[in-house]
Amino acid sequence: MSTRSLRSVWRRVFSLAWPVMAEQTFRTLMRTTDIVVTAAISPVAVAAIGLADLYARFPLWVGLGMGGGAIALSSQDTGAADADDGSTDRNSGDTDRAANTVEETTTDATARASANRDQAISTAVVLGAVLGLPFAAFGWFYGEQAIALLGAPADVARLGGQYLAVIFLTAPARHVALVAARSLQGTGDTRTPMYVNVVANGLNISLSVVLGLGLFGVEALGVVGVGVATAAANVLTASALCLALLGSWSDANLVVPSDPVVFRQLVAVSAPSVAEGLLSTLAEFPFNAMLLGFGTAVNAAFQVGRRVYQQVTSPLGRGYNVAVSVVVGQALGRNDPGEARYLGWATAALGVVTVGTIGGVLAVFAPTFVRAFTDDPETARYAVDFARVYGLTAPFLVSFVVLQGALRGASETRVPLVARTTGMFGFMVGGTYLLGVVWGYGVLGAYVGLALSYVWMAAVVAASFHRGDWAVRAARMLADRGSSRSDD
Repeated sequence: MSTRSLRSVWRRVFSLAWPVMAEQTFRTLMRTTDIVVTAAISPVAVAAIGLADLYARFPLWVGLGMGGGAIALSSQDTGAADADDGSTDRNSGDTDRAANTVEETTTDATARASANRDQAISTAVVLGAVLGLPFAAFGWFYGEQAIALLGAPADVARLGGQYLAVIFLTAPARHVALVAARSLQGTGDTRTPMYVNVVANGLNISLSVVLGLGLFGVEALGVVGVGVATAAANVLTASALCLALLGSWSDANLVVPSDPVVFRQLVAVSAPSVAEGLLSTLAEFPFNAMLLGFGTAVNAAFQVGRRVYQQVTSPLGRGYNVAVSVVVGQALGRNDPGEARYLGWATAALGVVTVGTIGGVLAVFAPTFVRAFTDDPETARYAVDFARVYGLTAPFLVSFVVLQGALRGASETRVPLVARTTGMFGFMVGGTYLLGVVWGYGVLGAYVGLALSYVWMAAVVAASFHRGDWAVRAARMLADRGSSRSDD
């Protein structure tokens, strides 16, 4: 990689990534506000939304998985639609008739790619809304039982069930919002989702405070008020992003889904991403149970250490993940796998330099960061160690996040599924159990298991990106749905 071309790629990636980073920062602030508000209500309220949020991760991962399929197809078809093979310029000496033929062929290819992009986006939006309906029914009828199943006391289960029922009612809207945002990002427009989400999260924060605590003469609704605030933000986000797709704001448009090839490809790309998220969530349960076995302070310390790391690095990682999906997908849409490969490695290098540096700072100054989250000496001692584990493994974790996004842009979501699932169950859960429980090393086993899981995940996706046939897979899928110019 030459220094000049590397800087050029980094500028391009960062221009796409910073709106996602800003959006993610506001999302994190919204979640923090919910915790602060419920903490002001009662410890029962904090426990209620904490347990409910474990279930809320399931529709989140479904929406993100469907959004992953949407961004892959959207970015590839955008690249194909925008490609200019320069045929008219190279054949300037040919007859006018030949030149017109080339122009007509290019116009037809562009129209096909644009139509396929609209089909992919529209299919993902409709499918996301449909997949949200079972969550809405589950939350309404079984919310309290679901919280009680986790061992919650009756008062926690009651409040948690009410909160879950409210937010799950808008699961279809949440899915639509995630899919629409990723669809727009796939076209290269990362700012519109940022504008919408910043406004919606601002509304969420304001309503959580007002409805939860009962300010300005409004009746205090407690946990239900916090849930209503989240539900309102979900509906606002979905509505605004759909309006952007329906109007002239975006190059993409919503149409009636009718292409079975696009539907099959969308499901093929999205399903592994959905499974990846759901399985990783399931792995959290036995891991947290083992940490509790080492002591309540150890489990609390893990939550603090992870929150410290996510607070300072998550916006960057999410931004790079989305940006690299866009640039890799568009390069493949232009039938340039060499550029796609270069863009993936260059973005990974950017992630290692920036997030890796932040991770190093976190490892050195972990005690200072941890003191902002807890003043309990025992919890703080373990939290510092967890924060250092995250800081030292930051280059591996961000490499996985970036290359996962690059592979997703190429429609390859199976490898990240294998990488994350084997890493979390094999090392985070299995390694912790073997070292910490069977061999008796306790929390040290959790440190090692957690670190090895991220090293393994990064190694698997890096090997696949280096040697895999993801470019061939993307080209074949483009050709199957008629977006590839090589067919002309």
